[in-house]
Amino acid sequence: MKPIVITVGEPAGIGPDCIIRAYLDCSEAFERCLIVAPSRWLLQRAEQIQADVRILEFTCLAEAYEALRLAPTDALYCWYPMHAQGAGIVTAAKPSEQTAVEVVGCIEAAAKACLAGEATALVTGPIEKAVLRRTGFDFPGHTEFLDHLARVSKATAAEKSNFVMMLASEGLRVALLTTHMALRDVADALSVAETLKCISIVDLDLRQRFGIAKPRLALCGLNPHAGEQGHFGREEIDILSPAAEQAQAAGIDVTGPMPADTLFSAAVRQHFDAIVCCYHDQALIPLKTLSFGEAVNVTLGLPFIRTSVDHGTALDRVGADDVSYSSLLAAVAMARQMSAASVVD
Repeated sequence: MKPIVITVGEPAGIGPDCIIRAYLDCSEAFERCLIVAPSRWLLQRAEQIQADVRILEFTCLAEAYEALRLAPTDALYCWYPMHAQGAGIVTAAKPSEQTAVEVVGCIEAAAKACLAGEATALVTGPIEKAVLRRTGFDFPGHTEFLDHLARVSKATAAEKSNFVMMLASEGLRVALLTTHMALRDVADALSVAETLKCISIVDLDLRQRFGIAKPRLALCGLNPHAGEQGHFGREEIDILSPAAEQAQAAGIDVTGPMPADTLFSAAVRQHFDAIVCCYHDQALIPLKTLSFGEAVNVTLGLPFIRTSVDHGTALDRVGADDVSYSSLLAAVAMARQMSAASVVD
């Protein structure tokens, strides 16, 4: 098996804290894992939090993985693909444009390693988007950037995106029809075609990446009581129901649209492998209420496995003794499980 590559994200945030503390507590979780970052970022944070940890740096992916393979839990192994540039200075809790190019470069190198079959999965730490945008990063976030790299690699840059954001925990998986947009814009962003595409991607990836032979999906309504037969809006009648019917005709087991206020109840959600939601908070409020700190962000529809933590950079928590790394461990574990279950070349 090829390595799992982990990106630190914003080096001034808690990404380095999580990696170091997770390794010290559970070194076996990092077996077959390479950190795509300059070792300096981790060494600086280790010194700050007084953590005794061995950190090794390699400039060649193959050499890094060979060293990791021979002694899988003896150290944190860093692959630094941008060594010629030199690591920018990091000040804890103060993101800087000096490191922005490296942050993006490490993510790009890790993604390309996955696309080339040199790595089996990508786990991403949280980024500070505002800093990256000031240096020319023209993407809303990780997901859109990774989708861009995947399409460019296949010479299909003109094609539409085919990714879905899903968050998963032990007892709940939620997928999003729309992601980061104003609530007033959500209804206009919905369409039959995009809803059907989302349902289809979720169904396919649950089969191919999660080993679920016959996924059972639920589709949330947009409006209260799923529109109450058009009294509270027609999106269920004009968009969501037709999309669900087309998905069912294609052999996908999807139910809905269903009222969100009952769909997330324990008695109902247990009957489904994933719930497709219309907007960000419709999905993330129940997910984080049930599983905050234990959930994993998974990007479906990419030609490689990508998982991520369910939290941000938490600049105010950098260096704290009680920084939680549970989501990182969950993201690594899920990447490993998806790699094992995957039937995609």
